[in-house]
Amino acid sequence: MFLFSIDNNKLEELKEVPFLKEIELHKLCEENLENLFGLQYVKREFSLNNFRIDTLAFDKSTNSFVIIEYKNTRNFSVIDQGYAYLSLLVNNKADFILEYNENCQDTLKRDDVDWSQSRVIFVSPEFNNYQKESINFKDLPFELWEVKKFSNNTVSFNPIKASKNTESIKTIATTSEIVKSVNKEVTVITEEDHFKQSTEEFIDLYNKLKEYILGLDSNIGIRCTKAYIAFTLNNKNMVDILPGKRRVKVWLNCKWGSLDDNKKVFRDVSNIGHWGNGDYETSLINDEDIEYIFSIIKQVYRIKK
Repeated sequence: MFLFSIDNNKLEELKEVPFLKEIELHKLCEENLENLFGLQYVKREFSLNNFRIDTLAFDKSTNSFVIIEYKNTRNFSVIDQGYAYLSLLVNNKADFILEYNENCQDTLKRDDVDWSQSRVIFVSPEFNNYQKESINFKDLPFELWEVKKFSNNTVSFNPIKASKNTESIKTIATTSEIVKSVNKEVTVITEEDHFKQSTEEFIDLYNKLKEYILGLDSNIGIRCTKAYIAFTLNNKNMVDILPGKRRVKVWLNCKWGSLDDNKKVFRDVSNIGHWGNGDYETSLINDEDIEYIFSIIKQVYRIKK
């Protein structure tokens, strides 16, 4: 891929420039943690049991801790380091709670955290093919993000996505006690997990919504939580969907009154408890209004892009 800047209709190629030090990448991500990953900053260089975590963060959408590691080298094992960090986390829960409470305005109790949703994010200017292939499991709690810096002071962040046809990490035989102990406690939720709680009719309805949403923009991604399946743009929730046994629920991540819903298909849930993000909620039992709902979702996309 070639990148150019435009000056008086002339193209000037943008050259990639290196991050001189790992700390430069470190600070750039921390100061933009919410915009980049939708995470709350907790602590820089958190040290525990001979480990030093570059950035400790918290994901309020899943009530879980996220460990972020920055790498300026291609010579490290994603699997080994990822599982080592998660093992540190699940075996020292009180220390992580204490660190959060000492550095954040609100406080957490042990039961407030969903430890099963813990994950590790690796950020690096480049990952080698072995590292990219190593995350090709549908339920591996690791993310790889490649960041590039260019000569016009521009940066790009690109998530490395696993192949669509991937198997479970739990099907791979391992003698590592660390891997076994982490896999017992940390769970990556998938679409299939939600489908088990639904019916063929509503899974088909969900897939129609999914196909439309993903067709809006190639940058829209899917992230599954225990409560819903999130469709994200710029790593922030745009639409949340839950296929159930009696209906498909849809939440739109917008403030009430910001969308033009002439048919009043959605209800205001801003003042009542609900699982998804945003003030708009509706339930589908068939595809009768699906084209209209597509038009409302498109409004959300235009606001979020």
